[in-house]
Amino acid sequence: MSFGDPNNPYGQQQGQGQQPGYGYPQQTPQGVPPQQGYGYPAAPPVSPYGGYPAGPTEMPGGVKAARVMLWILGAFNLIGGIAVIGLSFAVDSELEKSGASSADAQAFADFGQGLLIVAGVISLVFAAVGMVLAAKFRSGGNGVRIGSIVYGAVGALFSLFSLPLGIISLALAVLVIVFTAKSDGSAWFNRNKQQY
Repeated sequence: MSFGDPNNPYGQQQGQGQQPGYGYPQQTPQGVPPQQGYGYPAAPPVSPYGGYPAGPTEMPGGVKAARVMLWILGAFNLIGGIAVIGLSFAVDSELEKSGASSADAQAFADFGQGLLIVAGVISLVFAAVGMVLAAKFRSGGNGVRIGSIVYGAVGALFSLFSLPLGIISLALAVLVIVFTAKSDGSAWFNRNKQQY
């Protein structure tokens, strides 16, 4: 038997100074994809959204709808914030006209006006965040997707406090969550953006 013969390449045990291409198949180094068949690389997998694994090249319909809904929610919050700030000044001027001149009444009016202004500013900031997220849908990555889901969740929560008037905002916020969390939304935001 030539099992231990150093001159016979088939007689060496695996891993003992074996040259590539002889004897047992070699393991591929880490980070190098194995070749398929006689040295030909495998064809890249085709994505169900068209093209190769770079992801969809056109924004899916659900993602487009979520983007429009974010613009609408941003507009609602912008109008609401301006209205609440304007209302705070209108309430303050009405209290001054009514003649409530005691120190307690004035302190209560100032506190109420301050709360309304803070609520209005928060609504304006929320509007700006929604509009920025909507503007980033074309080029944004997974962070925009996660931000949109969080925005929709916070919007839905605050819409519950303003029911029945907030039913439209609640529905839009829930739909933003659904459309961006779906698999085609995930594929859009996780696509390879080198060509964009």
